[in-house]
Amino acid sequence: MTTRIDQRFAALKSEGRAALVTFTMAGDPDTKTSLEILKALPKAGADVIELGMPFTDPMADGPAIQAGGLRALNAGQTMIKTLAMIRAFRKDDDATPIVLMGYYNPIYIYGVAKFLVDAKAAGVDGLIVVDLPPEEDEELCLPALKAGLNFIRLATPTTDDNRLPAVLANTSGFVYYVSITGITGSAAPDAAKVHAAVTRIKRHTKLPVAVGFGVRTAKQARAIAEGAEAVVVGSALVGALKDSLDKKGKATGKTVKAVTSLVAELAKGVRGAKQTAAK
Repeated sequence: MTTRIDQRFAALKSEGRAALVTFTMAGDPDTKTSLEILKALPKAGADVIELGMPFTDPMADGPAIQAGGLRALNAGQTMIKTLAMIRAFRKDDDATPIVLMGYYNPIYIYGVAKFLVDAKAAGVDGLIVVDLPPEEDEELCLPALKAGLNFIRLATPTTDDNRLPAVLANTSGFVYYVSITGITGSAAPDAAKVHAAVTRIKRHTKLPVAVGFGVRTAKQARAIAEGAEAVVVGSALVGALKDSLDKKGKATGKTVKAVTSLVAELAKGVRGAKQTAAK
């Protein structure tokens, strides 16, 4: 079965360019503003959208995304509201892939079987669940694949050639390469090291490789896009959103534009890259 993710990467490959994958937190700073941002992302230049599922204990996330999740939870965001946001988005956009990203706990509490049915019906295309290793595939990965959702795995600088086959075994859609060791948004990636890592991963899989963690500027995005099929930006977008809020942490007239302006800049960087290593 072909998903929107597969279709989007195939289309971009024929265009000869990398994808810009954007991450925002569902419900940050409130459900209404978050939905406005979600709807505006494709026009701003996002090719694939990752939507964070807010969680109280986000161990892999840096301060910016942790704060975004907390703002969302404090504003009353729930999984039900997150899926409703995606349904609302799908009324006007049936092409842009949406990946839900986060931790297993909120899905487990919702109920795995119910979640997969509801997520698929809402228009979700894939899942990134950072705290479920390949050894736990029967928990969620295999049921998700059976439900027609891509299950996207993370590979890191410490994932060696012995470990990669296990990581890639049931991965679909794309592989998410974490370009730095540590938490999200904590350091800038080294483009040369990233390109070498992507080349190594490509020896094990035909899937597109998306590179994330630490990309903040159009220049960085362009450098990464020259050797990967996609560039993921999250912390910088969540940070731009935070900087637009008022003193009480509420949305202002500048909030949506703060995110979409940065997305447009990053998209220019990605689209200006000359594809080399990854193809």
